[in-house]
Amino acid sequence: MGLPHATALVAGTIIGAAIFVQPSEISRHVPSAWGTLLVWLLSGALTLCGALVCAELASAFPRTGGVYVFLRESFSPAAGFLWGWAMFWSMHSGIIAAIAVVFGRYVGYFVPLGGAGIRVVAAAGILILSAVNYAGVRQGSNLQALLTLVKVIAVVILIVLLFALGPPARGPGLAPASPQVTVGGLVLALSAGLFAFGGWHMVTYTAEETRHPERTIPRALLIGTLAVTACYLALNLGYLRALPVEQLTESSRVAADAAQAVAGPRAAATVSALVVVSSFGALSGIVLAGPRVYLAMAQDGLMFRWAGAIHPVRATPHRAILLQALWSCVLVATDTYRGLFTRVIYTEWIFFALMAAGMMRLRRRAGYSPACRAWGYPVTPLLFIAGSLVIVGQQVAANPLGCAAGLLLVAAGLPVYAWWARPGARKGAAGAGH
Repeated sequence: MGLPHATALVAGTIIGAAIFVQPSEISRHVPSAWGTLLVWLLSGALTLCGALVCAELASAFPRTGGVYVFLRESFSPAAGFLWGWAMFWSMHSGIIAAIAVVFGRYVGYFVPLGGAGIRVVAAAGILILSAVNYAGVRQGSNLQALLTLVKVIAVVILIVLLFALGPPARGPGLAPASPQVTVGGLVLALSAGLFAFGGWHMVTYTAEETRHPERTIPRALLIGTLAVTACYLALNLGYLRALPVEQLTESSRVAADAAQAVAGPRAAATVSALVVVSSFGALSGIVLAGPRVYLAMAQDGLMFRWAGAIHPVRATPHRAILLQALWSCVLVATDTYRGLFTRVIYTEWIFFALMAAGMMRLRRRAGYSPACRAWGYPVTPLLFIAGSLVIVGQQVAANPLGCAAGLLLVAAGLPVYAWWARPGARKGAAGAGH
């Protein structure tokens, strides 16, 4: 993949399903139009800080695996293993499941679907895209570039639609809301906003399949993150012009409801069709990225070698793709959309904080020579670490039992790692695929 494909992977993975439903999750915690816009701006700024950290590390370690490699190199193989462990059981598979559910919701605009029907459609989307990525990285990346173009067109059409038709008949959408915005609510809303920005780091998973990754990946991260932040701010301003905050909060299909409010049911149907394609594109990029981490773990002897096998003809980690698809379908069948994205945030951002701390640690290590360095050091990584810890802490405070269960699942990876890392285990793992 070159810069266009890599940038498409960054933007395409971020812009997907969540931006068309997540505004309602944000307004639940911040019932204010201006507060909602502030959340999106802060989410973009924090994501950019993380992208700068990730860009430096990717230029220093342009190898398949992304955050897994960064944590392994900056701390220990155990830290990298825990990232991959949490990715499979909770974070990455959870993202796939959540976006697939949104895909099912918008398909339900055209075909009457109950809860079970939405789950069936979501699982079907996961399996179809897994089959495409099984076929080859070129097929997967070409499909990603095409769907990213469609997604950008969808966002542009929606923005133009919401602004071109003038102020909505319902009244000024940006009027201040009466409920007071709290700090705790703002942080929870920020967590929901960050889920819509999720996936910015996933381009690093395919470093060995990218041309000149030490230059291409940092550029793709910066261009993609800035472009998405601008799109999100414009799109949410349009939502708020079209819908009162109260109606926005109750909506399960924000894009369709906003289009209908300003242009009627035909516009809502058109936007819903574009959202179906958009969410399908986001799902495509995420399905493509994850198995590369499991491949890196298998190559390090921290997973059965057969799970990281490369297809002899198609040159893809076909077994890892299959495992990811099956577990993501299980998550679709057993959890709610809100439960899925909440679990992703409070686990993933612990590791993001560690990643930034690891970069600061590497800066003091002899021989560390990244091709590019994060702007604003050390302020950028320190802000990112502080923001990450605040978000995780507020999530835990809001749902201590649920978060405890998720964090215990992550901690369960430690004895598993000890088992894999014991003397002679890696040799056995290597032989398991023969």
